[in-house]
Amino acid sequence: MSVKNRYDFVLLFDVKDGNPNGDPDAGNLPRLDPQTGQGLITDVSIKRKIRNYVGITKRKEDGAYDDGFDIYVKEKAVLGRAHFVAFEKLGITLGQDATELIPAELSAAFDKLALPDGMETEVDEEGRSSVLKLSAVLDKKEAQAWLKETNPDKPVKDFIGKALKNVKARKPMQEESDQGRAQMCKDFYDIRTFGAVLSLKTAPNCGQVRGPVQITFARSIEPIVTQEHSITRCAVATEAEAKKQGGDNRTMGRKFTVPYGLYRAHGFVSAHLARQTTFDDNDLDLELLWDALKNMFEHDHSAARGQMATQGLYVFKHDSHLGNVPAHALFDRLKTRIKSVDAVARDFSEYSIQFDGQALMPGQTVQAESNVALTRVC
Repeated sequence: MSVKNRYDFVLLFDVKDGNPNGDPDAGNLPRLDPQTGQGLITDVSIKRKIRNYVGITKRKEDGAYDDGFDIYVKEKAVLGRAHFVAFEKLGITLGQDATELIPAELSAAFDKLALPDGMETEVDEEGRSSVLKLSAVLDKKEAQAWLKETNPDKPVKDFIGKALKNVKARKPMQEESDQGRAQMCKDFYDIRTFGAVLSLKTAPNCGQVRGPVQITFARSIEPIVTQEHSITRCAVATEAEAKKQGGDNRTMGRKFTVPYGLYRAHGFVSAHLARQTTFDDNDLDLELLWDALKNMFEHDHSAARGQMATQGLYVFKHDSHLGNVPAHALFDRLKTRIKSVDAVARDFSEYSIQFDGQALMPGQTVQAESNVALTRVC
């Protein structure tokens, strides 16, 4: 059973003396809006923490996940493997991966060759020789067109041409792709929650999934100040560094923190899209989402991120699947303000959060509209 009601929610969380979401394009400085000075945290960062929380709570001692609660986008995952597993569960037989031993005299040429999707070189199980691996769902016509356009040296061209003739590849039919997409939604919590692009060139094509749960960038209520700190490590990595320093063995570094910032993000749960992904079986998926938003920072502590915590989760529940009031109209009525305009906030207690002038206690529900209920989950 999928979600029958539309939900909109406001998430409030803060950071103390940490870098909540560094920007790799700016030397890992905390992200900010250059015009307003407000801090930013990407939706991807928030979703990552939700995925990690679900992975922790639904992973068994043997490393497997509870049925239906595996995570598709996880650290060091090879995404294509999940596609093949899904088709195996469905009993759909595609082509077979093929490997061809690369002659020693051609190894150097392959090292310089940019292969198309569906082809890759790797070392065999004995680690002795390189092999050319061709995917079971390789598009042979595209590969042959690439070979003609690239036109490598004749020995290499002949070798790849022979390998393409020998491979037994078959792409899934549209009906099979639809079945694969449904199976992936069934197996992976993050796919049926956030959606995913499942049209990989090197794995069975499962199309695309548009997830019912969407989250905006988080934006700090007040402008943030980035502090830069010099840090010292009393060790070096190599003997050469130690000799150069005469045994002092110190390494200098830099660290960026935000003294304090209260961030606000908005989220949406679409009942219409939930039907397509089967999000929420007897409320398990939805309750897990609320639980993750409340507790995701409790399992993500690190020196770099300082102290982060969810300070408020406000959920608007509509009494219909399409919704009764525009989300922005509800969000605008939930005010997040610093109590003293002259103060520099360094704690959540210095802020006032009110809906239509009323402060809500955790767990309290009020009627935002005749057909929309507001609950402060935490």
